[in-house]
Amino acid sequence: MNDQELMQDLLITVKETCDLFLHATIEAASPEIRNVFNNCLFEALRIQHEVYKKMETRGWYPTNQVSPTKISNVEQKYASQ
Repeated sequence: MNDQELMQDLLITVKETCDLFLHATIEAASPEIRNVFNNCLFEALRIQHEVYKKMETRGWYPTNQVSPTKISNVEQKYASQ
């Protein structure tokens, strides 16, 4: 397994962890438990962003820039609903 594959696997795993912590936060039975899961979620999101940025820097996670016009069109579409 090369570095790119390892980072892709790590990113998928962290994203799945974020999903689990989100659902645990939503379903928590008490404020104390909710806070624990919420803190775990934010830490997992921080790690996800860090992994993503490292992949982006190496060209392993290319993104496309969206024009301001397209963003405005989407905003108008959902604002009118």
